[in-house]
Amino acid sequence: MVTTLYLIRHGETEGSDAKRYKGSIDVPLSEKGVEQIERLSTYIVQGCSNGLNSSNPPSPPFDKGGPGGFLSAVYCSPLSRALKSAEIIAKPFGIKPAVIPDLRERSFGIWEGMSFDEIREKYPEEFKAWTGNPMKFSPMQGESTLEVRDRVVKALNNILSNHLVQNSSKLFNMVQNGTILNNVEQSLTTLNNIVVVAHGGVNRIMLCHLLGIPLENIFRIEQDFAALNIIEFWDKYPVVKLINYTC
Repeated sequence: MVTTLYLIRHGETEGSDAKRYKGSIDVPLSEKGVEQIERLSTYIVQGCSNGLNSSNPPSPPFDKGGPGGFLSAVYCSPLSRALKSAEIIAKPFGIKPAVIPDLRERSFGIWEGMSFDEIREKYPEEFKAWTGNPMKFSPMQGESTLEVRDRVVKALNNILSNHLVQNSSKLFNMVQNGTILNNVEQSLTTLNNIVVVAHGGVNRIMLCHLLGIPLENIFRIEQDFAALNIIEFWDKYPVVKLINYTC
């Protein structure tokens, strides 16, 4: 029984070139960010005829049907950059994104809106504590990486458990009604596909969790704007198929 998760980072945001910690600040997508997500949406809807190799983008491992096709649900963070991205992706399929508050980006508290150098200069002791223990340290009024991990993993597990149950129920009903596809493998791989649109930090945490690697590896995983990650779940066992693909 296969459930496929398409984990996506929102598109580029306004002022992203300033390299400031925005975290829970609600900044909108830039014009370029909208274009990035629209390209990704087209890729998801239409598919790609090229094979997977070093010079060509991968063929998406999902049904190439149009609106109302393969997507079961779209979930997203409440921050507008993720919500707008989710709306663009969901629109061709006639789906309204479900907002999950615990998918929001990490709060950096009093550091929000500051650059790396500004934090180091204004809060030298806190900066030292942060670099010394990046998993447990939390800025004043902010969150630690471990705290974010706890809420994000809980939200992800809630989403997945609901769909895994629905997946089994749908398959049973298809068999009972005689409507299951002749190609059983295709039925299993396109039956239940979900999209989650979140943030760079949130996605890295999810990927560490799904890969079964220590959270300390979070910054070894790249997540560009409008990045697509694909994870298949075989009877709740995750298999990561693609990381950080951009159109």
